[in-house]
Amino acid sequence: MANETVGYVHSIYTGGMVDGPGIRTVVFLAGCSLRCMYCHNPDTWFRKHGKSKTVDEVIEEAAKYRSYYKFSGGGVTISGGEPTEQPVFLKQLLIACRENNIHTALDTSGFAKEEIAEEILPHVDLLMLDYKAFNPKLYLKITGQKHDRQAQTLEIAEKLKVPTMIRFVLVPGLTDDLDDLHKMAAFLKQCKNIEKIEILPFHKHGEWKWEKAHYQLHDTHPPTPEQLEEVQRIFA
Repeated sequence: MANETVGYVHSIYTGGMVDGPGIRTVVFLAGCSLRCMYCHNPDTWFRKHGKSKTVDEVIEEAAKYRSYYKFSGGGVTISGGEPTEQPVFLKQLLIACRENNIHTALDTSGFAKEEIAEEILPHVDLLMLDYKAFNPKLYLKITGQKHDRQAQTLEIAEKLKVPTMIRFVLVPGLTDDLDDLHKMAAFLKQCKNIEKIEILPFHKHGEWKWEKAHYQLHDTHPPTPEQLEEVQRIFA
């Protein structure tokens, strides 16, 4: 049955190897309400930067690589931007993937209203939750938004038994307070549906996409191997 539900897609990347298990097609949706200081995709913040595509058009593109998914245990990852800001399109795309036996991963900040999370998450095979910070003041500083939804999204995912991967960006001088990280680790370790916690080192690969006056981390360097190892031990 044709699905002509329309969404705004920034880009589609094939052959992804770092956005979930196996070889994946990554669908970047346009639009995000967060303004993360270290965002490497600021070009996806605005819906006007996306192109309108139907669910069927996206599935047609993704299905070309079905053999790669089967061989590698891969599938489709829906990212952004913040994909939950297009909830109708996102839900229909997830359903269509499942109907086509394509594994789905949802890469999200968790910044979704409760009713949207409850509507979307039952159709997700793997939740990849970008956990920005545990400290509310730090979360506000990083994202420009209040700290009130990522824990809620995680709670709903646990209730629904959605397998979850936590991703956390380690930014020296910003997200590396060890006391905060110990508290965050203790909180996350209580969640039975979390299968992996991935510590991602800060990088500047997307700095060129920013207007120079707006990027605040020009002088910040990636964490050293020793810093990264210390934080990985906290979450081990």
